[in-house]
Amino acid sequence: MDFEFQDYQIRLIESGIFLIVLFLIRQLLRKTVSDFTKKINRLEHRTALVIKHVNIAVFSLALLGLVLIWGVNFQNIGWIFSSIFAVIGVAFFAQWSILSNITSGLIMFFTFPYRIGDHIRIHDKDIPCEGIIEDIKTFHVILLTADNELVTYPNSMMLQKGVSILKRKETETIISEQTPDSEVQDLS
Repeated sequence: MDFEFQDYQIRLIESGIFLIVLFLIRQLLRKTVSDFTKKINRLEHRTALVIKHVNIAVFSLALLGLVLIWGVNFQNIGWIFSSIFAVIGVAFFAQWSILSNITSGLIMFFTFPYRIGDHIRIHDKDIPCEGIIEDIKTFHVILLTADNELVTYPNSMMLQKGVSILKRKETETIISEQTPDSEVQDLS
């Protein structure tokens, strides 16, 4: 069985075009998230977290697309995927809160009115919590209480409970060459 380039030429071209399009989509999504982050003054490490989720989604699409382009025998691959999805389904059913917290973390990135450094109160009738937001992770928010305790609060619960901002963190003004002189303050 000799390897003939002509036999695979169309699939190679389709694969190349598909990967280039996915790369461009990935770059566009990264730029969109970065621009959105600058617009709403989010921290850079939170942006990296969302971009990591974008990369995972694009990689999954690339894998699926290449499988479709190269025409893998779906009868054999069907057994593999059904087994994998059965295990994942059982794991997510047992740990549904993990998926809920990841989704909540993404929602909070784009719509969360609170920022790192804000002093907040969570209105939970069972366990009320108050503190300064130290960090917002994929699964939870880290709060520093008045007693110097670090409290981790699940992202999904942050979206379900009422939250008050007691004191907003002061935001720094970024001075660029295009900033009017009237907005620049002498800090010396």
